Amino acid sequence: MKKIAFLSFILILMTNIASSGQGATTAPKQVKFLIHTEFGDMKGFLYNETPKHRDNFVKLAKQGFYDGTLFHRVIMGFMIQGGDPNSKTAKAGQMLGNGDLGYTIPAEFNANLKHNRGALAAARTENPQKASSASQFYIVQPEKGTHFLDMNYTVYGMVTEGLDVIDKIASAPKDQNDRPLKDIKMTVKIIE
Repeated sequence: MKKIAFLSFILILMTNIASSGQGATTAPKQVKFLIHTEFGDMKGFLYNETPKHRDNFVKLAKQGFYDGTLFHRVIMGFMIQGGDPNSKTAKAGQMLGNGDLGYTIPAEFNANLKHNRGALAAARTENPQKASSASQFYIVQPEKGTHFLDMNYTVYGMVTEGLDVIDKIASAPKDQNDRPLKDIKMTVKIIE
């Protein structure tokens, strides 16, 4: 009888612990970001399904790395690209897009994360592993997306507010290398 009473007590205790949420695992909180430009703000979130890209973007944003970098490649009907470290000090007309931070991020492809309008994705060089640039990213511009890039470039976030800002940047006058004639600087903040 004492054994049954003791087992009942343990069962009730375990049920109370489970129902109170103690010891239960919770999904990581979704990280939100804000990209500020002279054309307006773009707000969005980073996917928890791509933790290496998420954490790297957060680290660089919190360090202020992106502040003062340019959207250096803009193509209406395709995307806007930024994050080249060389763009902070680039002279007018200088070709950009080759700057890096000396490391790459392993690809984190996910069939559910697609190149829809507003998708935030990592730029990369032509490398067999499809590893991403440590800092350069692009944001998909067209309504129909750019799905030919799915599973080839890591999508790690989504712009949910300020989609019109993407259009404004994509339509900026540019040179033969798709660099805007007037610098479009950004600042990036993580919203806690």
